[in-house]
Amino acid sequence: MSKKKKTRYSGVGGQAVLEGVMMKNKDKYAVAIRKPNGEIDVKVEEYKGIAGENKFAKLPFIRGVFSFIDSLVLGMRVTMHSASFFEEEDEQPSKAEQRLSKILGNKADDIMMGFTVVLSIIIAVSLFMLLPFFISDFLGQYIRNTSVIAIIEGILRVAIFVGYIVAISLMKDIKRLYMYHGAEHKCINCIERGRPLTVGNVMRSSRIHKRCGTSFMFFVLFVSILLFFFIQVDNPVQKVLLRIALMPVVAGISYEIIRLAGRSNSKFIDLLSRPGMWLQALTTREPDRKMIEVAIAAVEAVFDWKKWQEENLA
Repeated sequence: MSKKKKTRYSGVGGQAVLEGVMMKNKDKYAVAIRKPNGEIDVKVEEYKGIAGENKFAKLPFIRGVFSFIDSLVLGMRVTMHSASFFEEEDEQPSKAEQRLSKILGNKADDIMMGFTVVLSIIIAVSLFMLLPFFISDFLGQYIRNTSVIAIIEGILRVAIFVGYIVAISLMKDIKRLYMYHGAEHKCINCIERGRPLTVGNVMRSSRIHKRCGTSFMFFVLFVSILLFFFIQVDNPVQKVLLRIALMPVVAGISYEIIRLAGRSNSKFIDLLSRPGMWLQALTTREPDRKMIEVAIAAVEAVFDWKKWQEENLA
């Protein structure tokens, strides 16, 4: 009886965008978009991250913070690129946008993107970290056991996160985005399982992957629950500041866990990854063949999968 093939870490990661997929390999990334006329547009560029080659940003636990910020910056960049294919031809920039472009010149887009990333972080922290705290703190008037309150806060954090995913999945555009998300995962799984990257092989591959951003978010929730359970203060203001201050620590630890998960086939790591992979049932959908074609185009623009398989899976 032949042994089941184990997955190997390829280093390729990606993201679903509007009617397309972004795939990244080291410093190079490609965005493949199915244009309204049916053609596939592929754009290849480099992104070295906000810290560049700074060695400090590559240290364990520190690198997770920079990786999280880089994923937001690059994600915003490729999302804006994909959206540009579907803008109305007669759509004119607003007066505010025109005024901002005059003042800031060529840097307007970068500044707006930076502002959007910061705003996204603030909203995420407020919704998934601070809101559960304020609700559980209110309940603390009636429940005096601090451990029980900490557990309630953790349950609320998970419930809000899952509820958010379910709510946005009901939107038509998000459903298609989740299908492209599935196409991205299927391509990576196909490669790492040692199968030729064809539409047929990709369609048969799993849409669930251990290195998914959904799994990362689960680990962020899990790690934050543990930290906030064991690190407690009495002052309400200090509690809020503590949660904000520990977010880089939470992101750093979570990144190391998911990084290990992507490189390990141990049963313990698989078990640890299981809840995050369950959540991917909500954030991925089965793609059609045309979506798979787009994802393959993105992979092949930045990654020589044939050479990698010969060197790593022979």
